[in-house]
Amino acid sequence: MAIRLDQIIVVDIEATCWEKEPPPHQEREIIEIGICPLDITSGELLEKESILVKPKQSQVSAFCTQLTTLTQAQVNQGVSLGQACSILRNKYISHQRIWASYGEFDKRQFEVECEKKGVRYPFSNRHINVKTLFSVMYALEKEVGMAAALERLNLPLEGTHHRGHDDAWNIAKILSQLISHQRK
Repeated sequence: MAIRLDQIIVVDIEATCWEKEPPPHQEREIIEIGICPLDITSGELLEKESILVKPKQSQVSAFCTQLTTLTQAQVNQGVSLGQACSILRNKYISHQRIWASYGEFDKRQFEVECEKKGVRYPFSNRHINVKTLFSVMYALEKEVGMAAALERLNLPLEGTHHRGHDDAWNIAKILSQLISHQRK
């Protein structure tokens, strides 16, 4: 199947988390998938969407709510991981497009969780690690976080940091700058 080169699907996930170790019988699970398609030709950010995902085995901790603003009540209204992956495939054609995230965490979490839950992986094998790409393009000694990358580009951090849809939007802004920088 040929890869479509019209958009890059920028993704950022939030997952259950704890200040220290997870409680017994709980594990990290995706609770939000933020999506921001980026038009490759124009560099335009097309939209942002948040898909809330109801975890199967874990609860949203107070620490997680403090970090993400997401509550257990909110994610209880979410869809299953399988339904969320279907939305990615059907609405965003994610299995036929390049996708990107800031670092490798999101990619690994999707791979592990999809396999564990028997859910069809929603993405193509074409992944861009924006964190590494940014660091290489700016010849940095080490990789920097998303907020630091935005600051270096003189771009504001829009929305709430550690909310998937807002972080996906901000990551797409960084990637758009990297793409347009190459064209100059």
